[in-house]
Amino acid sequence: MVEMTVAGLALDASNRSPIVLLRDPSGHRQVPIWIDHAQAHNIMAGFKQPHPSKPLTHDLIISLLNAGNLLLERIIIHGIQDNSFQAVLKLRFNHSDEGTKEKSSDLIEIEARSSDALALAVRTKCSIWMMEKVVAEASIPVDEEADEEDQDEFRRFLDDVSPADLIRHLKKSDQINEQPFDKNDSDSESPKQN
Repeated sequence: MVEMTVAGLALDASNRSPIVLLRDPSGHRQVPIWIDHAQAHNIMAGFKQPHPSKPLTHDLIISLLNAGNLLLERIIIHGIQDNSFQAVLKLRFNHSDEGTKEKSSDLIEIEARSSDALALAVRTKCSIWMMEKVVAEASIPVDEEADEEDQDEFRRFLDDVSPADLIRHLKKSDQINEQPFDKNDSDSESPKQN
């Protein structure tokens, strides 16, 4: 299994569907999980501090777990079926006595939608795990080194270029208008007002 972190939420450019991005510890692979807008809201609400005065469903679930003396130890995304990620919640009874910190070794496993499991994990700050076969099947590569090299190259360019060189370069690539609009110049053409 691979421990994952929520790297962020994004929107699919083609259909504007939210995507939650899970990233592995190396930072080289991330798994996109398409979710709906309500699920995205539930996950994002878990990051907000303090939580809303009127608890959302996932906040209520956490309260019920606490009332039942249960701890959400971790979530595991273990498979993909019919293009949906399958997850389980790993719960543990908290049988700690007042003087000891012992926890029960018995784990309870409950099936859950991956989006619900993630919304609960974000709120409880429990670990998020994914089976390696799922990561291998669904991940996309993240090239942080290439991104960092591009950023370093751009910084070096900015450090080495003078403002006059930058203006010449922009003019040469037609990114600057040679004759900018001047309101005081009566001979220049003004844009038509609609």
